[in-house]
Amino acid sequence: MSIVGKGVLQDSPSSRPVVTLHSTSNRAEIPGLIGTPSSVSIQDEIRADFGWQLAADLASAHALHDFCGESGVPGWTESGRRDCLARIRAALFDAHLTVLGAAAEPEDVVIAVERGHAIVAADGAIGVLTELDDPIREVAWTHVVCVVSDADGDSAHLALAAARGIPFFLHGHGDNQAAWRSLLKQSETAPANLVLTHQTPSEIDGMYNPGGFTDGDRAVCIALAMGIAPDRIHLAGFRTDRIGRWTGSTMPERKLRKLRWMATILDRSGVEW
Repeated sequence: MSIVGKGVLQDSPSSRPVVTLHSTSNRAEIPGLIGTPSSVSIQDEIRADFGWQLAADLASAHALHDFCGESGVPGWTESGRRDCLARIRAALFDAHLTVLGAAAEPEDVVIAVERGHAIVAADGAIGVLTELDDPIREVAWTHVVCVVSDADGDSAHLALAAARGIPFFLHGHGDNQAAWRSLLKQSETAPANLVLTHQTPSEIDGMYNPGGFTDGDRAVCIALAMGIAPDRIHLAGFRTDRIGRWTGSTMPERKLRKLRWMATILDRSGVEW
């Protein structure tokens, strides 16, 4: 598919970098990432609805925490992850942001780039950038701040983002241990910088619960937790009537139930969609 954005094709990838992830030396001043009470408490409602156990979410979160801490990869250590969060926060300071959901199309990326938005991709939605032609594709990559993922998106597209140095908010939940282990092992040769998230009411050192449930609405909760005003957050590719094509392997009926919960979270967030 050939996508041409008005004006954008005049730019080279080096002439329009929106995202600059500077290092942060004063870590003591770096705030955390705390979801609103309603965006966190809804996770209990969702567990009850699906019959999931909190213990499974805790087990995955702790396993992810320990795996990263024992990996020896600098960007996966607690201090490396804290620094990664600080760089993402700095990149999004005072920015308008487009979150790409599972139904995102190349035109959504072009519009975001033309508007000068930073881009956050929900899991496999990062793959939509591969459908752009050069030079717009390379320009678009410079707008991507991070991927928010529970590691069930297309592994090739997630690996591509990691290889390009895009940081990940990597999420641990009850049934995704195999997925996040596979993603991390796949990226060990060119490891992505990480921030770790979970969906439990417990405090876990070096991990955050920003609220939310699906990768898409969790990305919105992360942006809000970083202090981005709702009117600066723009959503593209968020649907509840059908499953987006960038969704990972799923059971359609259950996925549509998940999307209804996503809609509830987004409605409560104050972000227009």
